Amino acid sequence: MSDAKLAKGIDLWGVVALGLGTAVGVSIFSAIAPAAKMAGPAMLFSALLAALPMYLIAISYAFLGSACPVSGASFVWPARFLHPAWGFYVGWARIVANVGAIVVLALVLVKYASMLVPLPTKPTMLAVLLLALLTNLFGIGIAARVQKILLAGMLVLFAVFVVWGGTTAVDVARLQPLFPHGLHGMIAATPLLMGLFFGIEAATEAGAEVTDSRRTIPLGIALSIGSATLLYLAVGFVALGVLGGDALGTSDAPILDAARRFMGPAATPVVVLAAVLSIGKSLNALFAMFSRSLYAMGLAGSLPSALGNVHPRWQTPHVALIAVFLLGCVGLLLPMELTFLFLAVNIPNLLKYGSICLAAARVTEQHPELYDAAAFKFSKPRMRALGYAGALCALTLIFVGFEADWRPYGLLMAWMIIGILYRASVPRVLPTQP
Repeated sequence: MSDAKLAKGIDLWGVVALGLGTAVGVSIFSAIAPAAKMAGPAMLFSALLAALPMYLIAISYAFLGSACPVSGASFVWPARFLHPAWGFYVGWARIVANVGAIVVLALVLVKYASMLVPLPTKPTMLAVLLLALLTNLFGIGIAARVQKILLAGMLVLFAVFVVWGGTTAVDVARLQPLFPHGLHGMIAATPLLMGLFFGIEAATEAGAEVTDSRRTIPLGIALSIGSATLLYLAVGFVALGVLGGDALGTSDAPILDAARRFMGPAATPVVVLAAVLSIGKSLNALFAMFSRSLYAMGLAGSLPSALGNVHPRWQTPHVALIAVFLLGCVGLLLPMELTFLFLAVNIPNLLKYGSICLAAARVTEQHPELYDAAAFKFSKPRMRALGYAGALCALTLIFVGFEADWRPYGLLMAWMIIGILYRASVPRVLPTQP
């Protein structure tokens, strides 16, 4: 294993770009249509309800990120504060989640880009994965700058959509009736929108590379989740005000169909570019965060130690990054069905969220030195209660998607059995500080 260390190259706006950039990806272009079908204009309230579990979970991330910033946090925190085996199985399950997410992002990006120029699907997906690898390989500072540029471009294009549509095409009469399917419809649509906020905590996976991390991480998470909530409400309000709940609910491309009403021919290139930028930054962030998880597991001896190597010049976990690329290539063999892929992504993520919330409660109870060192915290009783509440939310949500498609649950169960066999075959090594 090399003696090189990861460089601190992520500032406050880098934390925001990673968090907001990871969360605002595929879902904003796809989830609002089925949600509008179930809830109508009350979908806006569904989005607020969907944000509540992530606000709970974000509190635990902000607390631990300010108390114990590490790279590969989703593995290190459960391993250190719950049990080494717990950390391993969370990290192991997330390999499937991250591979599924890589495939989803690359697939949807290519589909949108193909609206402008016909592209072969899998060769183009492979090229996209290679570009993400190169962006991250030569320094976290480069990846963070690219992330900021992509996020700025996306925000400008969404601002054009909101301002243009809001001032010329929105008719508030289309928001009536507000609850066409009653409170039940609003509540039923909520799980569909929870994925809008997944990934808001992304920068905690590179905590050791964040400057002034004890202050920057909690502030960056707060700015990320607040900005995401405002963006989703603004875009959803304009889409509903332009199309109405019924038309939005039956649309296959809701943002594009709404934009066509007031942008005309300019709608397609504007929305396609917004989608490419949005999904591209999510993929860029995912490469950075997934590689840090593999890096931490390699450093701890839970996976091959080569994954814990850091390039002496670039100061990046280059072996882990190449492994992410290769795993993404393997992921191209998965079924190209979005429901299957979304569930394969969400279930391990929820397992991770629940584990981090439990770890936050455990730190509050048993590690007073870390609790005292945290720059962001509530009183001990409240912090403990918030941790357990976040874990309960995550556990409940894990089972929401079973009726939609059982296959991801079977895939994950088989993958976990492989993990049990793998862990039994390697020496037990306690995690070290990444």
